[in-house]
Amino acid sequence: MIRLAAPVVLPCDEPCTVLHDAVVDVDAAGRIGYVGPAAAAPPTPGPELALTGILLPGLVNTHAHTAMTALRGLGGDLPLMRWLTEVIWPAEARVDAEDVRVGMLVGALEMLTAGITTSVEMYFYNHAVVDAVLAAGSRAVVTPGIIAVPGWDRLGTWQQMLDGISRWIDADGIRFGPGERIELGYGPHAAYTLPVEALVAAGAAARERGALLHIHVAETTGEDAAIREQHGSVPRLLEHLGVLGDGARVLAAHAVQLSDADIAVLARHRAGVAHCPGSNSKLASGIARLVDLRAAGIAVGLGTDGPASHDDLDLWDDVRLAARLARLSTSDAAALTSAQALLMATRGGAAAIGRDDLGTLRPGAWADLVHIGADDPAFAAGLDVPDSQLLANLVWAAGARAVRDVWVAGERVLHSGTPTRVDRAAAHAALRSRVSRITSA
Repeated sequence: MIRLAAPVVLPCDEPCTVLHDAVVDVDAAGRIGYVGPAAAAPPTPGPELALTGILLPGLVNTHAHTAMTALRGLGGDLPLMRWLTEVIWPAEARVDAEDVRVGMLVGALEMLTAGITTSVEMYFYNHAVVDAVLAAGSRAVVTPGIIAVPGWDRLGTWQQMLDGISRWIDADGIRFGPGERIELGYGPHAAYTLPVEALVAAGAAARERGALLHIHVAETTGEDAAIREQHGSVPRLLEHLGVLGDGARVLAAHAVQLSDADIAVLARHRAGVAHCPGSNSKLASGIARLVDLRAAGIAVGLGTDGPASHDDLDLWDDVRLAARLARLSTSDAAALTSAQALLMATRGGAAAIGRDDLGTLRPGAWADLVHIGADDPAFAAGLDVPDSQLLANLVWAAGARAVRDVWVAGERVLHSGTPTRVDRAAAHAALRSRVSRITSA
């Protein structure tokens, strides 16, 4: 057991409590034993590590294609569908499993330095994705992509992709690895890239195994025009096909172009939403109705999307942008408070993927922890300020640059800003050596 003591601990519980002079106990299995004031803490047989700043749960990136780190900057001024069909998909045709492993490793390290301990991934060559995550020491929900568009048949039919995921889950289980760092799910790409029978089959397979189904939904106005004409909307199509409901765990990525009826559908079936304001704004996809989604009781987390469309993997940027857009779109400066924005990046993201053991500091949860340094200029007044000011300084001014240390399942994987398991420079060099082949026209 180890005890982490800090001047401020943010459990990211529902009321966003601010604990002063508090401790977090981590047991030998990498789970949290106690969270609370130091004065009330039980005796501990293990060592105590005194920190100087803020301790909070690791951030949850609810929608990412992290292995795309080699594709940064390609087609950066194009709208979504042209960006995909003219630039990204042709480049991805040159990507192999080792490219994915190297790209994912660099991205995982980038996320750890920003305090992101869990990411929800949709990509291909997913054993390479898992290898990279386990090497970095981070955590991922891996939802292998299922797609049926010209060019992607090089990876098999959608049936073969789906069956491969099911065999993998049946062999290794939903969660595996040290500290259960890997969770497996299904990633049907979108309603506009798959036939309806594929959506039905993926939904049935995911429900049967209790796995997350992660799908792009209504990202832009033009992507699914035929579906809207035929079925009304993607959410209504998914409802009609039985993909939603009956205990299904569904994560709708983006969910930008939604009507009131669509929001009601997602709320009725308790689907989660991955809100990606950075990617959506860069690709001019639109502004998601965040305030309305939250008012409907939908679990909303934040996602960076891929590093080729965001273009970085700093979820703090999305925390701030989500709050700004919510305030601008409603003309209400309190539409999303600092506390609410922080909770979206932590417990909200965990709720959106159906996890209650991530994104919060409570007994029994995984000890995925982030130490924010109090020496950052964001905390010019120190930590002994009103709670609202402390949270505002953290969310609006500090963010990724103030991340000092990160633990995943109780293991310190970032120490004073440096990854502990992987040589960051060597990982970057390995990626650089592969970029020119992937990105050549």
